[in-house]
Amino acid sequence: MAVRAALLLALRVTTGALLVVWGTLKVMEPGYAARVSDAFYGGLLSGRALQAPLGWAEIALGALVILGLFRRIVYPLQALVLCAGALAVWKYILDPLGAWLLTPETRQYLFFPSSTLAVASLILVFFMEFDRLALDRALRRR
Repeated sequence: MAVRAALLLALRVTTGALLVVWGTLKVMEPGYAARVSDAFYGGLLSGRALQAPLGWAEIALGALVILGLFRRIVYPLQALVLCAGALAVWKYILDPLGAWLLTPETRQYLFFPSSTLAVASLILVFFMEFDRLALDRALRRR
């Protein structure tokens, strides 16, 4: 029981920290974030002016996930962000070595862990009741 709660805490901290890092990148390096969006995500949210607001929102979401606050809202939002990100790079997940969907020149190993992050975010959503070390759970006990 304690191990399960500790592992869910670890998932929460690591997936939330990823959002904080990505958000910080958008705030600090909006041009780079826009180029990444153009190159790998079809330019969906590439506008330079969008990067800072998106970054701050991502930082806030990541912080709330790490703390375990408003879990019923932020866990599904995190899952949406991470699953959408994984779907956007599906070719790189299915063919990280460039064997059949990509070429050796277009392959990209770094996107393969996106599938792990997507699954981790879904675990947090569906095992929320076992996340006993979340701050909102502690506040509810008071």
